[in-house]
Amino acid sequence: MQSIKELFRIGTGPSSSHTMGPKKASEIFLQRYPNALSYRVTLYSSLAATGKGHLTDVAIDSVIGDKLEIVWKPETTLPKHPNGMTFEAIASDRSVTAEWTVYSVGGGALLDGDKVDEAQSIYPLATMETILDYCKESGKAFWEYVEENEGHDIWKFLEEVWHTMSSAIDRGIDTEGTLPGGLGVSRKAHSFHRKAQLFSQQLSQNGTLASYAYAVAEENASGGLIVTAPTCGACGVLPAVIRYLEKTMELSRLEVLRALATAGLIGNLIKTNASISGAEVGCQGEIGSACSMAAAAATQLMGGSIGQIEYSAEMGIEHLLGLTCDPVGGLVQIPCIERNAHAAVRALGCSHFALLSDGVHKISFDDVMAVMMETGQAIPPMYRETSEAGLADKYRNKG
Repeated sequence: MQSIKELFRIGTGPSSSHTMGPKKASEIFLQRYPNALSYRVTLYSSLAATGKGHLTDVAIDSVIGDKLEIVWKPETTLPKHPNGMTFEAIASDRSVTAEWTVYSVGGGALLDGDKVDEAQSIYPLATMETILDYCKESGKAFWEYVEENEGHDIWKFLEEVWHTMSSAIDRGIDTEGTLPGGLGVSRKAHSFHRKAQLFSQQLSQNGTLASYAYAVAEENASGGLIVTAPTCGACGVLPAVIRYLEKTMELSRLEVLRALATAGLIGNLIKTNASISGAEVGCQGEIGSACSMAAAAATQLMGGSIGQIEYSAEMGIEHLLGLTCDPVGGLVQIPCIERNAHAAVRALGCSHFALLSDGVHKISFDDVMAVMMETGQAIPPMYRETSEAGLADKYRNKG
C-alpha cells in the first residue's frame, strides 16, 4: 500500500481522474518524447464521454499546446479501466514514432501496464483486519501506524494538506456568483453559512457542515486549488467535517493532523482493495469513500476506540453502496456538489452511531470494500461517469 501522499494530492479541479491524471500523463509523455512534430491523444469510454465537461482537453492542452490533436472515442472501452488514453508521438511523415497507453484510475493516479504510478509500497499491512490486529496487539492508534510507516515528515505534509483544505473553505465561503460551465448553478456556500447561524442547534450543525462542504466543492468546480480526499469530486466532505469539529470542539492543530492521517489510512485501504474511481465503480467510490474517511476522522476526534473508528468507516461506505455517477453535462456540479454536503452530514451521523455502540458489528470494513467493488462492477457503464443515463439524461432531455 502506497503513501497517503499519493492519496491526498494538492491540485486544481474539477476532476482528479479527468484533469489531474491526464495532465500528469501528458507531462510524462512529453518529457519522454520532447522532439515530436506533433502529438495525438485518444481518449476512451468515460474519459471521452465526460472529458469536455471535466476539462480533460484543457488539461492536456496546457501541457502539449498547439502540437496537440485529441481524438474522442466514448464508445470504445480499453480492457483495464474506463478512463483509458493513448498518447502518440507523430513524425514529419505522419508516422507514429512512440505510443503509450495509460489509465487514469482516480485520485490523480495513473495505471501504467500493471503498475499504479511509480510510488513504492510502504505499508506492510493492507487490510483493515490485519491493521486492527496489529494496533490491538501493539496498543497503537491508527495515526501512530501511519507515522510508523510514513516517517515523522508526514506531519509537515499533512500541515500543507490542511492549509490547502482550510483555504478552499475560506475562499468558497466568501465567494458568491455563478459557477462556470453553462448550467447556471449558483454558489450556495456563502448563503448557507449565513443562514446556519440563525437556526436551532441541529439545523445549525447541518447547515454549517453543508456550507463548508459546498465551499470546497464549489472551489473545485471553479478550477480552484483543492486536495483530493480521495478525489476532486468528493473533496469537500473530509475538510467540512474536520473544520466543523475544529470550531465546535476547539481542537488543536495536532489533533486535526492526526485525524487527517487516520482518514488517509482509510482512503488508502479503499483505493488499494476496492476503488475510488467514479468511472470504475460509480459515485460510491468517490462520495462513499469520502464519507468513510470523514466518519473515521470524526470518531477519532471525539475519542472513539479503533473498533469504533472502523465501525464508523464501514457505515460510511455501507449505506452509500450502489450510488451511481451521472454528472449533468459532464460537469462536477450536479449532483456532485450537493452530495458533498449530504455525505458530510452523514459522516458525522455515522460517527455518532459508532460512538453510541461498543464498536462490535457483524459486517466488517473489509467485507464492505469487497461488496463495493462487486456492486460497482455490476452497475451498468452508462451509470458510471459517462453522463449517458440517470440524472444527466433527464436534464439533457428536459423540454
